[in-house]
Amino acid sequence: MSTGPTFGEELESQTETYLDRLADCISLLPELLDQYRTDGDYRETLDEIQEIESECDRLNRDINGTITNAGPDDIGLLNSRVHFNASSLVSFYGTLDVIANLTERIGQELLMIQPDHDNACFERMYEMAESAAAGMEPLADVVGRFIHSLSTTDESDTLTDEINAVRRMESECDELRNEIITTAFDGAVDEPLLYREFAILLDKLANNMEDVTDQVIVIASNEPGIVTEPDPEWE
Repeated sequence: MSTGPTFGEELESQTETYLDRLADCISLLPELLDQYRTDGDYRETLDEIQEIESECDRLNRDINGTITNAGPDDIGLLNSRVHFNASSLVSFYGTLDVIANLTERIGQELLMIQPDHDNACFERMYEMAESAAAGMEPLADVVGRFIHSLSTTDESDTLTDEINAVRRMESECDELRNEIITTAFDGAVDEPLLYREFAILLDKLANNMEDVTDQVIVIASNEPGIVTEPDPEWE
C-alpha cells in the first residue's frame, strides 16, 4: 500500500509552495520601485523577479498536471470537489499566475522606459505597488483555505473577511490610479502618457488579484460549507 501523500495533500502542498513564491514575487515590486527612485541596484531586483516568475510558471504547470492527469482512482471520494471543479480550477490557477506575469512586466517596463521618479505620480505608483503587495497576504489566505476546503468532502470555512480585504486593496488602487492620471495630465509632469501606462498596469495587477477572489466565489457557490459572501440576513 502506498504511503505517499494523497491527491488532496499533494495539491495543497503544491499550492502552498506556489503561493509562497507568488508572494515573494509581488513583494519585490515596491522594493524595485524604491530602489529605482533612490538609485539602488534595481536591475538585480528585476532579475530576481524574472527568476521567480519563471519558477511560478513551472509550479503552475505542475499544479495543472496534478489536476488534469489524475484519474478517479487517484482523486478518490475525498477529493470529489476538486474532480467536479477541475476545469474551473485550471482557469483559476491561470488567473493566479497573471500576478507574477504582471509584476514582471511592470518591472521590465520600468527598466525600458525609465520615467522620472522625482514627482507625485511616481510616489503614487510606489503606493499602488505597496498596496498590491500587502493584498497578497489575505489573497494567499483565501486561496490556501479554499483549496484545503475543496480537498475534503465535509470541510467548512468562511472567507468573507479576507475576500473583503482584497476588495479594499483593489478600491485603494483604483483611487491611486485616478490620482496618478489626474496629476499627470494637469501639467505637473512631462510625458504624462508614461505615467498613465504605469497606472493602468498597476491597476491591472490589483484587478487581477480581485478577479481571483471572484473566481473563488463562483466555484464556491456550488460547494456547501464554503462561505464567501456575507449572509444578507445579517446585513
